[in-house]
Amino acid sequence: MKIRNIFKAKKCVVSCEIFPPKPDMPLSTIFQTLDELVGMPLDFISVTYGAGGSSTARSLEIASKVQNQYKIETLAHLTCVGSSRKDIEEIAAALKRENIENILALRGDLPAHMDPNCCSADYGYASDLIAHLKQLDGFCIGAAAYPEGHPTCIDLTTDLRNLAYKVEAGADFLISQLFFDNELFYRFIAKIRAMGINSPVSVGIMPVLNLKQIERMTSLCGASIPPKLGAMLERYKDNPVDIAAAGMEYACEQISDLLDHGVDGIHLYTMNKASHTKEIMQHTGLMNMK
Repeated sequence: MKIRNIFKAKKCVVSCEIFPPKPDMPLSTIFQTLDELVGMPLDFISVTYGAGGSSTARSLEIASKVQNQYKIETLAHLTCVGSSRKDIEEIAAALKRENIENILALRGDLPAHMDPNCCSADYGYASDLIAHLKQLDGFCIGAAAYPEGHPTCIDLTTDLRNLAYKVEAGADFLISQLFFDNELFYRFIAKIRAMGINSPVSVGIMPVLNLKQIERMTSLCGASIPPKLGAMLERYKDNPVDIAAAGMEYACEQISDLLDHGVDGIHLYTMNKASHTKEIMQHTGLMNMK
């Protein structure tokens, strides 16, 4: 089923993201996570994809199993950085063979050696990939949205214009980068709606479980730390157990407020930890979403 139709049918779409284990780890580790996720009321599961195709085969195997064995709608990530049109067409054909019809189209992370002004000879931006996938026909396409702006973009106004390009190219729905301040997201939504971007937006939420994680994620995606979260991190910085508990509580409060504001969807970044995902869904009512 195409995810755009799930958004049309449901008040709030509930989904999560998983990623392939490291190359030196067996795939069985992620299948154990999936075994735990399968009983939860998830409308779709997204499967990440390595930049430049570094985990293509593993991503495809996992996505296929989610779609065909677990019978949960799959959103396969697809990056264009370093890829040719032929590469993308071959991957798209492989996805079709596995009955996967939903793709999250991304530029991807730039390898250190690559010119940041040109991802590849065939693609400059995610909007170029989206336009190409639309030509292939048969896919429902998601795109990334950045409530605080993409970390490599010069300003939020330019980033919003780039988001409009993705929608114009054919993106059917959007998934937001993680953030920790709901007010920033509400302002972001008001701005894109005023621009005429009416695509459904699923909200990306990641619970803070340790200091190293939050430091890494904020450096990668540029998410800001609001005063309430900052005070929590300072209070529990010497107690990893308390940080994890407080981080879970903070994520639940975030989600409850977002649900009260009628968001289109909640997308949980699981970090391949099914138990945390289950706990969040139980404490926020997501487990009872129909």
